[in-house]
Amino acid sequence: MSNEPDPERLKALDEKLKKLKGEDEGKDNGGADLNQANFAWQMVIELVSGLAIGFGIGFGIDAVLGTKPIFMVLFILLGFAAGVKVMLGTAAQMQEKQGGEQPSDKEEG
Repeated sequence: MSNEPDPERLKALDEKLKKLKGEDEGKDNGGADLNQANFAWQMVIELVSGLAIGFGIGFGIDAVLGTKPIFMVLFILLGFAAGVKVMLGTAAQMQEKQGGEQPSDKEEG
């Protein structure tokens, strides 16, 4: 009895492993789900940071000028608008990225 492996059995085993790996790779979409969650968190952070920066600027101006709620409210609204604008840009970027990966049905017809 020799210690060398049978080449035919190794080829058959290799084909079975390749077949199983190919099926597993097709079912795995964990990376796409994680990528969408990252975009969602990025959009939330952009909106909240716009509000926080607007609050900080408005509160600072109100503290210097002694006009407590006027500039704080104004800059909170401006920060919200800026956050929404950046958030919509991120959403467009995400849509373009998904559009590049998957061809749309409108182009085929």
